[in-house]
Amino acid sequence: MQPTNLADPAYFHKVVDCQWACPAHTPVPEYIRLIGQGRYSDAYMINWVSNVFPGILGRTCDRPCEPACRRGRVEENNGDKPEPVAICRLKRVAADMKDDVKGRMPTLAPRNGKRVACVGAGPSSLTVARDLAPLGYEVTVFDSEARAGGFIRSQIPRFRLPESVIDEETGYILDLGVDFRSGQRIASMNALLAQGYDAVFVGCGAPRGRDLQIPGRKEAAAHIHIGIDWLASVSFGHVTSVGQRVIVLGGGNTAMDCCRSARRLGGTDVKVIVRSGFEEMKASPWEKEDAVHEGIPIINFHVPKSFEHRDGQLVGMKFEVVQAVFDGEGRRSLVPTGAPDVFFECDTVLLAVGQENSFPWIERDVGIEFDRWGLPVLRKETFQSTEPRVFFGGDAAFGPKNIITAVAHGHEAAVSIDRLLHGEDPARRPAPMTNLMSQKMGIHEWSYHNDVSGDTRFKVPWAKAEVALASIRVEVELGFDAATAFKEASRCLNCDVQTVFTRETCIECDACVDICPMDCITFTTNGEETDLRTRLNAPALHATQDLYVSGALKTGHVMVKDEDVCLHCGLCAERCPAGAWDMQKFLLNTTQAGSRCRDEKAGKRLMEVA
Repeated sequence: MQPTNLADPAYFHKVVDCQWACPAHTPVPEYIRLIGQGRYSDAYMINWVSNVFPGILGRTCDRPCEPACRRGRVEENNGDKPEPVAICRLKRVAADMKDDVKGRMPTLAPRNGKRVACVGAGPSSLTVARDLAPLGYEVTVFDSEARAGGFIRSQIPRFRLPESVIDEETGYILDLGVDFRSGQRIASMNALLAQGYDAVFVGCGAPRGRDLQIPGRKEAAAHIHIGIDWLASVSFGHVTSVGQRVIVLGGGNTAMDCCRSARRLGGTDVKVIVRSGFEEMKASPWEKEDAVHEGIPIINFHVPKSFEHRDGQLVGMKFEVVQAVFDGEGRRSLVPTGAPDVFFECDTVLLAVGQENSFPWIERDVGIEFDRWGLPVLRKETFQSTEPRVFFGGDAAFGPKNIITAVAHGHEAAVSIDRLLHGEDPARRPAPMTNLMSQKMGIHEWSYHNDVSGDTRFKVPWAKAEVALASIRVEVELGFDAATAFKEASRCLNCDVQTVFTRETCIECDACVDICPMDCITFTTNGEETDLRTRLNAPALHATQDLYVSGALKTGHVMVKDEDVCLHCGLCAERCPAGAWDMQKFLLNTTQAGSRCRDEKAGKRLMEVA
């Protein structure tokens, strides 16, 4: 193998598993260390730069970072089911315990004469506004609702996300000189472009819930509701009660929000019925756990056949029982078991079987192409449509996903818009800013706490059930207190503090090999990667994580390190008598809109003008 190129920004980024997995590439270990030090405002602002909504995401994020967390791989003997660091809940700690951060928000540059319209006031549009408004762009955000937030406000129940948190974090953005046109639904893309905007960003989400057309749907329509529409009605106070017997159809997070909301609005017999197996449900594992914890059964492998009614009154639903059968290539199909159909009584049915994009307001002669699924044809790296001035992001771009993905789309689209309006190719994506800095404070002392905690994951306290289930607006999770937050933060393995090897000073004494608790360092002859992975002290079986390979040493051997299971404990650097190992903090800042995202000559011109 060739020596590892440490100058490649992606190499050490990939070692920071949580940051690599986060669509917005939030520097997770950096802000967790700050939380452990009680520097909550600093931790919040680091989050704010990357994910824009720390308080919102600290309660509602889909947490792609947590399955990637290294603790889940190295704690094999610490409980039956090793759990990652509670990254999401620590984010909430930063938001809840910070000081007033208004004075730390960006200063606004003079207007640059460019106008950008954002359609929808959801997370992707607000991210575009947040990135462009401080640069001098005149940003106008249109939304049909009275307040900003999009589906964050309309579809996430208040028992998960208090309205005050939404108001605070959308307010930080609107206060950056953004012109928010509330109550204004855009009815025509042609008309919008005719208003002279230099660029338009479409972040209107996937606003249409899928229906279920089976026998009885029309006759019992008054008692059957589309899940996302029903949640919005609950959120805005238009719906305050529900039938006692409720069936929720669907296995995603929307279904979990529907069933838990119905439970709080008077449903005494609420159940979720899904055509797939429990493990195959699209809902996040913790969402399913929360529903089950609140006494809501989830019934699997039942396919709806009909809505049963009498004189227009819904009385129940009939289901066919199926089982999963896999063919020789592992493809699954649902096959009837032959068991009799099952009937469940109900007064109300909530349909949460998927969401679809809907763009009736975009004329088909405006120059924007759509694919056969009704999604815009986009350049994936730029989010630019076939009409160069129009960009898409969030659920409106590639279909329903989650908040943090919408934020990531907004950042990338803002870079594209900024480059386009400075006469540069949006497809040319500048590399992120990276830095490596030694953490050495003495011979055996580092500037970070490198003692690996043996604690298992701490549980977030909940409000008492009789209180939480009595009101749709009582927040269920109470969040960590400062002491528990410190202990949970101490579980972080500081994966951004990298082991950096200097070939020239190594004397091949094997001291680092002897002391490594994970057997992840090996000195051996070089070879092809597939062969080399099998010859290490502990075979490196996870090919998705790269090997760290040095150049040839004095003996002709190479140093090979398995990055996948390294604890970043620093023992190799402490033990090395020649100082060949060092612990260096890797900092990656993704390139956002502004002078750093533009071509070098353009950046110099801007500095000269300033």
